[in-house]
This record gives sequence, structure tokens and C-alpha cells, in this order.
Amino acid sequence: MNHNAPLPLAHLTVNRPRVLTLAQLREHGVSASEAAERDWQQILPGVFLLHPGPATSEERLHAALLYAGRRGGGEAMITGLAALALYRFASAPSLLALPRIDVLVPGIRRLRSTGDVRIVRAHTAPRSQEVTGLPVAPVARAVADAVAQLSDAGTVRRLLSEAVRGGHCEPSAVVRELTVARLLNRPHVVDAVESLLAEGRAIAEDRLYHLVRGYGLPDPLWNVDLRIPGGPHLGGVDAYWPEHSVAVEIDTRAPRQGEDEEWSETVRKRETLERLGVTVLHITPRKLRDWPEQQAAVVRTALTASDDREPAAYLVVLPR
Repeated sequence: MNHNAPLPLAHLTVNRPRVLTLAQLREHGVSASEAAERDWQQILPGVFLLHPGPATSEERLHAALLYAGRRGGGEAMITGLAALALYRFASAPSLLALPRIDVLVPGIRRLRSTGDVRIVRAHTAPRSQEVTGLPVAPVARAVADAVAQLSDAGTVRRLLSEAVRGGHCEPSAVVRELTVARLLNRPHVVDAVESLLAEGRAIAEDRLYHLVRGYGLPDPLWNVDLRIPGGPHLGGVDAYWPEHSVAVEIDTRAPRQGEDEEWSETVRKRETLERLGVTVLHITPRKLRDWPEQQAAVVRTALTASDDREPAAYLVVLPR
């Protein structure tokens, strides 16, 4: 081939991002040696940048995905701080400022980190989200992969807080991913998680308050403890309608494998209250966020059904 003749790639080099694998170049009749004679750069093994100068952020992302996916074997997706930048996290650095791009691949892939690409393996790969046309890990997983590389407590706290405050995911989803990644043995991560759970509960309580007001439910007693007169403490609930004997608890527990002490205590409290004639409704923060009308209907049905039940035992209601 005449190396000075134009190669059949003009229609690709004018488009962005101008990144191709060696296999893609060969499909256009271009060998590795021919590519090297042009002003193209091999920025990752088997991945070429079709122009001189530095790669743009978009080209770095595409190059990372091409490198991770060049031999097949499952979907690769952007994760970590790069993913959070794509989700427009204010607490994440810009893509230009990131020295490395994290790419999540199935655990069975035999692939090494190289250049500005760090390979992260998933025992069970999550379903990716499409952001700006790229496959990106779900926020909770991206946060966990980012936290794994961070030692600054303030940065970790801001990332976790923004994930919840921004409505990207529930606290329980973040805690689950941090647990799977075995990051909860790091003191600065534990402190951030405690703040996250407290903030997540406050947000959920505010949503419950607006659900009651917004859907015309009768006003309950908020955040109260229930006791048997002269007897033991039964537990606290987030909302209680004494005339209907209906209680609502916001379930902010992180999903776990099997039972634990917290779950067992929750079950005991619910069974005790129901034996006394109290209907206990457990509502997760996600349901309050995504399906408020449905949850309002559940509460309204429980309040209406109380007319057909036997009167509940008399309980003492105290502020919590």
C-alpha cells in the first residue's frame, strides 16, 4: 500500500470521538505499522487516537471502554469518580481533572489496569445506565468504587450525601454496595455512613410528612413511643393514629443477608403491637420517593379498615 495515499478513514477522523481499536482499523485496511506512520497515537494497548495532541475527556472515556471491551466477555461500564462526574456530581472532580478512568468489568475478565485506566472487577455485574450515550455503573456502585480509592473523610461524606440528597439512590443502596466492597472497616467510611443514614432518615421523614398533608390524610401523632400502661416500652413509630390504632414506620435498614439483631427486634416489635390490635405499616424511603400516591392509598385503606376491627388495647403514647 502507498503510505502517502489517503487511507479510507476520512469519514471517521472528522467525527468525534476519534478513537478506534486496532481491530477496527484493520477492518478499514490499516495495519498497526501504517497507523504508527501517521500522527495517530496508541493511547492504550490496541486503542488508537486518530489525531495528534491530548485526548479529550470524551475520547478518554471511549478509549477506556474500547480497551476494556476489545476482547468481548461481557459489558464494560464507567464507574468510580468518572461515573459520578458523568452523573454531574458537584462533589466529584471534573473528567479533565481525573488522572484515571475506572472501568467496571465482569470478574472473570483477564484484563489489567494500564495507562490512565483502572480495571475494577464485579463478582456480579450490575445493569449499566446510559449517560451521555455511554454505559455507566449505577450511582450506588459508582460511589462505592470511588470511596474505595479515597482516604479523605470530607470527600467521602460529600459524595455519599450528594448521592442521597440529589435523589440518585437510597441510603440503603449505598450501604449495601459499601458492605459488599468491605469498606465498612474504615473509620472515615463508617463515620460518613452514620451521617448518611441520619440524613436519609430526615429526608424520608419529611417525605412522610408531605405525603400525609398532600394526600389529605388525617394528622397523626408524629415520632412517638408506645407503652402498655404500667408495663414495658413497646417501641417508637414515626406516625401513629390512636383513634384508628394504625402506625407507620419508615424502614431505613440496609438490605442484609439473613436475619440480624436489628431485624429481629423490628419483627418482635411489630408482632407485639399487632397482638395488641395495632396495624403497623412499614414504608421504605424509596416508596415514599417514587410511589407516594400508592403509599397514601395503603395508609388510607388501613385507617378505613380500622372500623371493622376489634378495638385495640389501650396504649400510652409519649413523645420520642
